[in-house]
Amino acid sequence: MSNRDDQFPPIPDEGRPATGEQKLAVALQYDKDKDPAPRVTAKGKGKTAERIVELAREHGVIVEGNPALAQALSAVELDEEIPESLYAAVAAVIRFVMQESEKKRRSSTKP
Repeated sequence: MSNRDDQFPPIPDEGRPATGEQKLAVALQYDKDKDPAPRVTAKGKGKTAERIVELAREHGVIVEGNPALAQALSAVELDEEIPESLYAAVAAVIRFVMQESEKKRRSSTKP
């Protein structure tokens, strides 16, 4: 029997796996008009994590690297809302994504 720590090894702070450690990715979805809280829509490690990031980028989704938050979110079941204890951290990521989206929008409309 394995515990959660065995399933999701720690990820170094710089966002790149050290030798023997795998990349970890968690995707969230949030619609402030209909969702009470963000929910986990995809998660994986190793090749699955790489594919999650690749698909996000292909679809113009801004990817923010936060290994500690990804580790915490990996414990949330798919299609479940994030726990209240992670609201502040996820709100910071949402704020970052919104700011980056606005920067992209402004730069694409400049003549």
